[in-house]
This record gives sequence, structure tokens and C-alpha cells, in this order.
Amino acid sequence: MSRGLHVSMLTEGTYPHVQGGVSTWCDQLVRGMPDIGFHLVSLTGNGREPVTWELPGNVRHHTTVPLWGAETAGGKGPRRGPRPFAGRERRRFLAAYERFLLAVLDPEAGCDFGHELYALAALARQGRLTTALRTEAALRTLTGIWTMRHLPTARADPTLHDALTATDLLEHLLRPLAARIPAGSVAHAVSSGLATLPALAAKHFDGAPFLLTEHGIYLRERYLGHRTAAQRWPVKALLLGFYRALNSLGYREADLITPCNQYNRRWEERGGAPADRIRTVYNGVDPHLFPHAGPEPEVPTLTWAGRIDPIKDLETLVRAYALARARLPELRLRLFGGVPDGGEEYRTKLDKLAAELGVGDGIAFEGRISDVARAYGAGHVVMLSSISEGFPFSILEAMSCGRTTVSTDVGGVREAVGDTGIVVPPRDPGAMARAVLGLMADDARRTELGRLARRRVIDLFTLRRSVEGFREIYHELAGGTRVREPFAAGPATDWTSELRDPWWSDLTTHGAA
Repeated sequence: MSRGLHVSMLTEGTYPHVQGGVSTWCDQLVRGMPDIGFHLVSLTGNGREPVTWELPGNVRHHTTVPLWGAETAGGKGPRRGPRPFAGRERRRFLAAYERFLLAVLDPEAGCDFGHELYALAALARQGRLTTALRTEAALRTLTGIWTMRHLPTARADPTLHDALTATDLLEHLLRPLAARIPAGSVAHAVSSGLATLPALAAKHFDGAPFLLTEHGIYLRERYLGHRTAAQRWPVKALLLGFYRALNSLGYREADLITPCNQYNRRWEERGGAPADRIRTVYNGVDPHLFPHAGPEPEVPTLTWAGRIDPIKDLETLVRAYALARARLPELRLRLFGGVPDGGEEYRTKLDKLAAELGVGDGIAFEGRISDVARAYGAGHVVMLSSISEGFPFSILEAMSCGRTTVSTDVGGVREAVGDTGIVVPPRDPGAMARAVLGLMADDARRTELGRLARRRVIDLFTLRRSVEGFREIYHELAGGTRVREPFAAGPATDWTSELRDPWWSDLTTHGAA
């Protein structure tokens, strides 16, 4: 290993158990640095999720931390026989837990969320936090806090059932505090939120360098997700308050934050991240693997690639397609991507919507495809309708294939697209349909935008630039010297050099099991 450098990569619900998106980024990063050893710590659901990537040889260890399975000792199986929790330790825990809850539910109380979180982390590392949280005294502490008259939760009349539900959920969310990372490694959380818990504990107790990368805005997505959650308001208030406090703590404590776009950077600064500890590193794609797609299909076609998920807002895309097809009857829509576990209901909802709009015969759900570049080449215009994104690979890949795009104005999409495609407001099928019709009516413009899109990717957003940027950061955080000068942020002087290195072209041809 180069200079003995090791990185602990912390993920939540992604690599190495899920394909696409952030998982692709993780695999490319690991595979792109064969001289650096990686330890994967993946936060999962029940711990039985299969590994769907062929892990390269420089992945030295892989630890799973099931949030919803049996309580684990850092992913190594159930803990047994925690010693009795009573006396002075019990009183100390209850005092810390009370201040923790006040920091979450009543920020004006002046309690230090981080200080109390580390107190809970110490118990988690001993295997005793679950026992402590599930005591009757802890339940009474929560009930007493959120029924304080000046808090909004009191007006919602929280019930005992609410308290039991909230306690159970919080206990599961705090389980990553028990996960340990190898001594001497850089802790790299590839999202905010729960993935930062082991990194925060490792920095506090062991002095580990802490790197935080955000692709989407984690806190925003938690708020979006809880809008339709089944729990009553007091439970939601506790969970969202916890996420909000944890998000801010992660921003403050990270030694370096690497958003994948300037949009995320602005969110992070507003969330309390020090500006001098933020460094934007854009995602990148390999132009070898996403070459120019060549001629367009004979039938007017729109394509989309991703996972079938509500955050992708495919309902807006279906509605936009219906509006555009009313003006261009031969138009087709091809959707490439799998349905994740639990997403079957949403897939059925899309089928029903297409039938109601009378356009089901023009929409094809193609499922997962091994050659994603072929999906982009299957259409005239590539679509993105998401309500939340970071710096989406699908847009960069489509641009590399020489296709212009119609995308929603979320996350770093506008930064990625520049003037090579059309960006429209989210949840606005009318604007999306007008953009589609304008592009379909102007062959010359569409072709020129596609040419400019590929050139933009090669100038600014190659995989080589992204991986080398993180290599420099790892060495910097580990205290080593730079092994080479960092890549410049602007266009390369000789942009064709990005197309001549065969080693980089191999990065994304492997990995998926």
C-alpha cells in the first residue's frame, strides 16, 4: 500500500449492496486507487442484503451495520450479556439523554448536541446503549421533555405509543455509533446523516481524520421523505430534529467537506459548514465508456435512465410526455432502470397514470440494462425529472454520449448542463413538454447541443479528474505530501489527453457482480 494509506468508506443504503448512482461513484473511487487500502462500512437494512458489486483486491475489509436487524457489535454479530445498568451510571445516562433530547427538540435550551451524542457513543461502544434507551426511565425522560408546555410537540398530545415508537426508531438510528473503523485510517462518509456517526465517534475518541462527501442534500431528502411518513407529528419532530442536529454537527466537525457541486456548497454553508473547509470535487464519467452515441433513432424518442423511485418524479415525466405526444403523436418514451425492493407500488402507480392519460402504448419500461450508453443512444433527447439530485451521473453520461438533455433545475444539474441542454422547474410537466417539443422541432440545434455536451464533459467532468482529486485529499488528510499536482478546475489545455489513457477506460468496465 502506498505509504500505508487506508480509507474507511462509510455508506448508507448504497455501495456495495445497490447498483447505480452513488454506488457507481464509490466503486470508481475505490477501483481508481489500487494503491490505497479501503475498509467498507455499509449501513444496511437487516444485514442480509447481498453484495452486488465485485469488490476489488484493495478492499481489505467489509463491515455491515444493520439498522433494523439484531443489535450488533460493529457488524460482528449480536452483543450478549451487557452488565447491569444502574446506580451512578444510570443517573449519568439519564442526565445526558435529557440534554440530548433538549438539543434535538428545543435548540433554544442551549444544550450541546455533540457533547451528549458522544456520551451516548461511549455507551454504544460498550454495547450498552440499546439497554439504556429501552429502560422505563428513558421513556419517562422523553415523555417529560416533549410535553413541556412551550414546545410544539406538547400541543400534539403525544401518547405512550408515540413515545415507544420514537424510542424504538431512535435506538435503531443510533446503532452506527457502535461501529469501529481501523486505527490510522481516514474516515470518509459518503453522505451526511447516519453515515457520519462512525466518523464522528472515530474522530472524537481516536483522532481519525473525517472527510464528508455529499451528493444529494441529505437533510432536505429526510424532510421530503417524512412528509408522507405514517408516524404522528411528535415522532416526526423528534426524528427530524435529530437529523437536523446531526447534519449540523457533521458539517462543523468534518476536517474537509467535498460537495459534488456548488449548489450543495451553498446548502452546507447555510447549515454551518465553515467555508474554508469546503472543496468542490465534481463527479466524473469515462468518455471511453460513454462514446458518442451516433445517429438518432428513426422514431422520435425520449429516454430516461435511473431507478424507479418517487424522488425521480416519473409522474411529472409521464405527464410531460402526454402533453408532448398530443402535439407529436409518434413520440415515444423509453424508461431504463430497475425497480428497487419496495418500489413495486410506485411502478404500478406509473402504469395507472399512463393508462389514465391514454399514453400507455407509447411508454416502454425497459428494466435494467447492462450497457447504459445504449439507453442514451436509444433516444433523441435524454430526460431527468427528479425533485432532488446531487450531480447526477445520468446527465453526465448522456452528455458524454453526445445527447442533449431536458432536466429539472435541482441540485447541481444546471452546473453540469451549462448551455448544452434545457433546464426546467421541477414538478412542471408543461415546461418540460415545451422544452421537448422545441428540441424535437429543430434537428440542427439538437445536434449542436449534443456536440457541445460531449465536449463539456471532456473539458470538465471526467472520471480521471474526480479520482485524482480525491487521491490528493486522502493524502492531505492523512498528513502525507502531495504525490502530484492537483488537476485544474477549468478546461484542460490538451483536452484530447483525457481520451488517451487506457488505464482509466478500464475503471467502469468491472465491478457489477
